[in-house]
This record gives sequence, structure tokens and C-alpha cells, in this order.
Amino acid sequence: MSRGIYITANDKVTDHAIALINSIRIHDPETPIVLIPYDDNYHNVAEILKQRHGVEVYQDLEFIDRLSKRLHEAFGSDFFARPNQFRKQACWFGEFDEFLYIDTDIVVFEKIIDNLNYFSEYDFLCCDYQHLGGIKNVFTSKVLEENVFTESDLKDMFNGGFWASKKGLVSEQEIYETFAECAAHPEYFDFSQKTSDQPIINYMILKRIAHRFNIVRRPKGAPGNWGGTSHFIPTANHQLIDPSVDQPLQYLHWAGIRIQPGCPYWDIWEHYRYFHEDKPLVEAMPAPKKPGFFQQIVSKIKR
Repeated sequence: MSRGIYITANDKVTDHAIALINSIRIHDPETPIVLIPYDDNYHNVAEILKQRHGVEVYQDLEFIDRLSKRLHEAFGSDFFARPNQFRKQACWFGEFDEFLYIDTDIVVFEKIIDNLNYFSEYDFLCCDYQHLGGIKNVFTSKVLEENVFTESDLKDMFNGGFWASKKGLVSEQEIYETFAECAAHPEYFDFSQKTSDQPIINYMILKRIAHRFNIVRRPKGAPGNWGGTSHFIPTANHQLIDPSVDQPLQYLHWAGIRIQPGCPYWDIWEHYRYFHEDKPLVEAMPAPKKPGFFQQIVSKIKR
């Protein structure tokens, strides 16, 4: 039984991918990791990740192109803001019997692959509190009004940036059929915040996979993981504690947040991005210019 991790990336998110893989390898030097190219501009990031951490590129690139094209066409060429997000659906048909998918705007704080041990009882895993925020960014009220899903079903909604399942559990034809169903009922989905794959994959999982488990429902609870949560407490080893459950975070996800200086938990991300190299020097801010004679006169008049 083979296990592994999939990510999607291109050269534009090289820094994010490096931070993610560095964090994975700190806790787990062995689990194989496969890169699903987000588009054709992936060769630089692929080379860096392969040299540093043995990350391989998904073997059947022709299949990825065919799959993503079919899924994109189901809704029409101009429907989705980021149609290439559907390339992650190639996870179902790759080399791993059991797999974990992780977005590159994440860093992990543990041997994250061990969460797949829940597969002794379940077929699909997620690990977030997406469901507590209501159905926005996934569904509209139509799914309840027309009995597409029950309130109980919707408690299993999840964020599409971190999930796990088993190879072949969903067939290629079933994915095409699911997308056709969704395209026939766009009123079921909330794309207002320019999400692309999250509403559709939620629909597919809730419809087709019964044995689901959200890891935050484990006994004694589980920590949060969203980068927009302000109450996490940093530790000395560049990790975080969620004081609401008094547990260390399993991972941190900057979903919907631009990762840049000044963003939440920037120091955490920066630590993992530059774990194996020197941080770039930050240029000093230029000293403010002394106001000229005319500007001094204007200031005196205003005062």
C-alpha cells in the first residue's frame, strides 16, 4: 500500500512551494511527494524541489491536460476564475494508493502523512472548520431548498486546500458526470469570491463518498489552522498553539490571504521558506527628505 503527497504549483508560487516542502521534510524526510503542474510554467520550481527534496513531477502530463480541459469545458471557457485548480483532480489517478493533497499556501508542523492512518475506517479525510462558517464560498441555499443535501450533509463541507483519499475511489467517468451535473445547476454553487474547484469537489465528495471524516472531530477536539485566526500562540520552535483546545497546530493555511511581509504569522512562513538558506536582506527605508524652503513656509501658514 503506497502513500504519498500531491501538490500543485508553477514557477509563480516557487517561494510558497519551497516553504511547504521544507516544512514537510523537517518532520518527514521519506514520504514521496509529487508535483502536479498548475500550468506549463513549472520547470523552475520542479527542478528546485527535485534537487532539494526529491519531489517528482506527475508522470502522465497528457492525462492532466485532458482531464482539466474536459472539466473546464463542462462549464464553458469563461466560467471559472482559476480553472487550472481542477488539475488537482489528477490525484485520484496517480501512483499513490492513499494520498494527501496540500495547497502551497500551507506549512505543516508534524509528520502530516500519518493522518492517513484514519483510512482504516474512512475513505475521505479533511481537517478544517470550513463548515462552521456556513455554506458561503461553497453552496447557495438552493441545495437545501431543493433537497440536494441535508443540514447533516453540509456539516461535512471542507476547504479544498487540504484533503486526502484513495486512488480510484472516484473514476474518471464519475468526475465528468459530476461536473456535468454541476454545470446543469450553477445556482447550487457560490462562486462569488472567485472560488473554482472548492464548490465542485465538495459536491462530488458529499454525493459520492459516504465514509468521510473531518479530523477536527477527533476525540478531545483539534486545533484550528486558518492563517486569519488571531489567537494562535507562537512557540520557541516556530510552531503555533491553539489556546482554545490547548493543542499545537497540525498545519497553518493562509487561505485567501496574500503571504507577504505584515501578513498574519509572516515570521512563521519566513522561517520555513528560508530554512535551508540565508534570508534576503531587507533594504532600509530611505530617510525622509528635509522639506524645502517653500514647503516650510506653507507648513508655517497652515499651522
